[in-house]
Parts: sequence; C-alpha cells; structure tokens
Amino acid sequence: MKLLVKIGGAQLEQPAARAELARALGRARAAGHELVVVHGGGNQIRDLVRRLGLPEQYHQGLRVTDAQTAEVVLAVLSGSVNKALVAALGAQGLDAVGLCGADGGSFGAQALQLPGVELGYVGRVHTVDRRLVDTLLAGGFVPVIATTAALARGCDGPDAHFYNINADMAAGPLGAALRCDAILFLTDVPAVLDAHKQRLPLLSPAECARLRESGVIAGGMLPKVEAALEALASHPGALVKIAPAAGPDCVLRALDAAVGTLFQAEYATHG
Repeated sequence: MKLLVKIGGAQLEQPAARAELARALGRARAAGHELVVVHGGGNQIRDLVRRLGLPEQYHQGLRVTDAQTAEVVLAVLSGSVNKALVAALGAQGLDAVGLCGADGGSFGAQALQLPGVELGYVGRVHTVDRRLVDTLLAGGFVPVIATTAALARGCDGPDAHFYNINADMAAGPLGAALRCDAILFLTDVPAVLDAHKQRLPLLSPAECARLRESGVIAGGMLPKVEAALEALASHPGALVKIAPAAGPDCVLRALDAAVGTLFQAEYATHG
C-alpha cells in the first residue's frame, strides 16, 4: 500500500518521540508499504515567534500570518522540523528526502479566504504536480513534506511570499493527487471518542455532524475530524483514519480495524 502519514508537530518536538515515530515508519517500510510523510510544526513555530517577539493572532485555529511570520513558518517547517525528522528517519536506515511545495513545483498554494478576517499568508493546496514525489518513491526514498508553498500559477495574492498551509488540511489533497491507498492522521489521542470517552471505530460525515451539534466532537478534535472528512471527500477510495501516534508500531497498527477511527461515506456504512 501507499500510505500518506500525517504527523503533528507535537509528536516531533522531543528527540525520543521523533525516534519512536521513525522506528514505526521504518517498520511500515520494511513491511512493504510505500510512505509519504506530511508533517506540521505549530508548537515549534509558536516558540520561535515568541522568542522573536512577533505578534500572535489566531482565527478558528489558524495562525494569522503576516510577512515576518511567513518567513518564520518557512524556516521552521521546511528547515528545522523537516530536517530533524529526515535525520531521525535516516538513523533508522530509511533514505528520506525533505521537501516543500516549491521543490519540483510539487504543489502550489492559493490564499485561504474566510469571511470577515484577513489571514495574510495562509493558504490551501491548489495545484499538485506529483512527478518529484513519484521519482523519489520509485528510487526507494521516503518523501517528507513540509506544507509551505509558493502561490500557484494563476492565483492572485499579495506577493511571492511562501504560504502557511495547515498540514491536516493539506493531507487530503496531497493524498488524492498522489493516489495514496491510505491517509493516516497520527495524533496524541487514541481515536475520536464518544460522550462516554469510548472509541468510535467508524464515523460517517452525517454522524460527525450529529456529534458536532451535540458537542461530543469539540475543541482540538474538531479540526482533526474536519481534516479527515476533507480527506475522505478528496479521495473517497482511500482508507482515512485518525489513530494514535504512540508506540514503535503505530503506523502499522493504524491500519488495524481495532485501532483508531475510520471515516467512511454514508453509503459504505449500511447494508
């Protein structure tokens, strides 16, 4: 299988956690799976922004990104976070290559527009050119993708700054364009939980809407679920899951029906 594995920045902050994730990815590769890794780095960006004394503003969980902050995002995501993960994978014997949207024109951004707010250099994936990733996979490499990108051709924007793209929201479009068999969101929770804190093994878009309305899906889980639903909409044929990032076999375990939450369209949940 070709797996797109999305890893949050929180799972990459500490060397021990990075090493454990690298071991898990190494075991999945040894089991015969092709791997494409997409990662975030929100905590690391926040740390450097504060050390530099730059202003911080958020809207619906998105960092409002001015020109100075866009430079920090590029340096942290495509630089320190990306290369630390590449090094951790290398220590496990994997040939990993770090890249962002600009490399090989792999993907381009479009400015994200929300009513009533100016987000600055916040974008979404608009175009994908899979040639570089396909070449790396054919050569036995593991692409490690930071979700920063220049404006795609034909898109209007302030200027040529790099755009900050939420890694969760980028996973679906990238997974679809790369024709991945599975899109796995590895995170610090075991699954989507019900009102009694029990694992929900299977969710449809309608069930997610009902759980949002009742307040069961809320807080930090809400954007994760929205990203999984967007991934399902982008690539209905893929296995889309939220699963725990802990453990040296977390990638392989995420493929197990007894682990995490699987998202399926309504028609697939009946009969």
